Amino acid sequence: IPLPPEDCHVDSEFRYTLFTVYYSIIFILGFIANSYVLWLFTRVYATKKLNEIKIFMVSLTTADLLFLITLPMWIVYYHYRGDWIMPSFLCNLAGYLFFVNTYCSVAFLGVITYNRYQAVTKPISAAQSTTRRRGIYVTIAIWVLIAGPSSYFLFGSGTTQEGHVTRCFERYDPESSNIPVLASHIVICICFFITFLIVVVCNASIIRTLLSQKPQARKSAHIRQRALYLVCTVMIVFVVCFVPHHIVDLPWTLMVLGKWDISCRSKRWWDHIHQVTLFLLGANCVLDPVIYCFLTKKTGMALAPTAGFPDFHPVGTSHPDPEKEDN
Repeated sequence: IPLPPEDCHVDSEFRYTLFTVYYSIIFILGFIANSYVLWLFTRVYATKKLNEIKIFMVSLTTADLLFLITLPMWIVYYHYRGDWIMPSFLCNLAGYLFFVNTYCSVAFLGVITYNRYQAVTKPISAAQSTTRRRGIYVTIAIWVLIAGPSSYFLFGSGTTQEGHVTRCFERYDPESSNIPVLASHIVICICFFITFLIVVVCNASIIRTLLSQKPQARKSAHIRQRALYLVCTVMIVFVVCFVPHHIVDLPWTLMVLGKWDISCRSKRWWDHIHQVTLFLLGANCVLDPVIYCFLTKKTGMALAPTAGFPDFHPVGTSHPDPEKEDN
């Protein structure tokens, strides 16, 4: 028998210690990795030579850094057991950048995957159509379409009182309409799974094309192996970091809004699962630079002297045209 709402206290207390430690690790590793990636791009590539995929990579790294700079606030929040002791506008900013990072990451991973799909399955047409200008236009469109509507987080009510504790984006105002909140979560989940489907189809086509080719030389075999590794890692990141959260998000939202009448025990179970998916979601800030930046050819050249890349040559040696090397 479901308990009355006032008798059902839902709070995954394990998260306070978990996220305090976890976000501290993510902040250190993610900030160092993403900052290093941006430094490499400014050192290795002249700005005018950034081609389409490199523009997407820089944008992906920028989105991660914007979220990472808010992690100290979340660390303090969880250290104080879910009590937002800072000014409320910082809660709005932290929630806004969390949302922007999540969906800019999904979007840029999607367009990068499609770019690689075009380069592998249609190399001639891709080489002819890939332009820096298109990369800039697509990047601007992604930032505007995601950062614009997300401004709701900046101006809405981010904090709510729960006894003597101030929560940050954990509850919804019971006096406001729940329909816009529910509708926005439905749209977000639909858009995510459409993107995920595109990524799956593109990566499946890439794998099929690569495996059907017979490499003629050791270098070709190495390039194919690296491409396959990249594809598999992208799928792992989507499946591990993003998919669980979007499977759980809608049921959890229905529960929080009071639209799903379930037992108190079930509510606590769903809240535990939701916290685990947030845990997984945070890992993308560390994995993104590994996947899309450390595996590019010229970044490997820069790392080779100290990181043991036997198939790369140090910066300054002769190398292919940077506009064509990633296609």
